[in-house]
Amino acid sequence: MNDPVEWIATHALALWAALLLLACLAGDIAWQWNRRQRETALRLGHEPTMIRARTVVTLSIAALLLFAALALALGMEAGLSRFDTALAEDLRARMQPSTLSVVAFVSHFGDLGSVATATVLVLAVLLLRRQPQLATCWAIAMAGIVPLNSGLKALFQRPRPLHSHGFIVEHGWSFPSGHAFGAIVFYGMLAYVLLRLSAHRWHRLVVALAVAMVTVIGLSRIVLQVHYFSDVMAGYASGLVWLVLCIAGTEAWRRRHPAL
Repeated sequence: MNDPVEWIATHALALWAALLLLACLAGDIAWQWNRRQRETALRLGHEPTMIRARTVVTLSIAALLLFAALALALGMEAGLSRFDTALAEDLRARMQPSTLSVVAFVSHFGDLGSVATATVLVLAVLLLRRQPQLATCWAIAMAGIVPLNSGLKALFQRPRPLHSHGFIVEHGWSFPSGHAFGAIVFYGMLAYVLLRLSAHRWHRLVVALAVAMVTVIGLSRIVLQVHYFSDVMAGYASGLVWLVLCIAGTEAWRRRHPAL
């Protein structure tokens, strides 16, 4: 396993960029698929929806299965746990301070303080624009981030990787990553709100930027060695479940009470 891990650590930034590109391409494919579904619904005289019940079930089950697989792997000495540890050690040995300072700056966009401040600003804008339905669902989605992620951390109680670079100092448990969880919920819900309120010509850009932010924030935690690889993947998986449920709930409310 050492050779692949060393290669990943050596090419961490290039892989970060490649994964960002792949994530943006996947987001664009999802946007195009949703656009076709919307056009079909309008052509048939139906009310278009951002997310269908089948998609909600599929994404939720897939994310829960991924999370379960990662959680089960925590107790095993071989496989994923060894990969996590070896990658963290190699990154600690290879990452230069100048690189880590830039990555740490990016990571701060997922900090609790940054997300909380932006959450209040978005909520204020929604209330000023007289969007009580969106404001309520936004508040519920954001309010769930800390208790849900903290509860999962307390359940698994996984220690964090060792690091001594000083650019990021984190305390508490490691699994699942709070930054990954928070980023996918915050930027995902922000994209949903913007898709609801902005002109259609901006939708593609909104989706691309949201996917990019979620990707770079989550992966930055691995490069900074404050989370293992599996922590970040578990954060994405658990956050995706909460995000999908929140969007699905908002869409159901919108269809039942379109005037709100």
